[in-house]
Amino acid sequence: MNFFKRFLKIFIGIAALIFVVVVFFFAMRSGELETASLKQWRGADLVRRTAAAQIITASNEDLELLVQCVDKIATLPESNDMAVRDAVALCYTGIQVNKNK
Repeated sequence: MNFFKRFLKIFIGIAALIFVVVVFFFAMRSGELETASLKQWRGADLVRRTAAAQIITASNEDLELLVQCVDKIATLPESNDMAVRDAVALCYTGIQVNKNK
């Protein structure tokens, strides 16, 4: 009987530990898109992309063009590690320069 109780305690402890690790892993993955990398940008839906672009630029102007520009940057080779905020800033600056010509 003692063996069974000890085995049950160990089993419950291991199951609880695995549960905590899994919850922690999923909590770390579900961060905001504004601080994520372009790898997560590609996996996000259009609504989240547009919302992230709007939050970063604090503007409603040219959001579709901005999202398309960041999508284009995300398809470039070796762009997975680039931050979304950097890509949005680059595209936003390019759009503003193009408007002022």
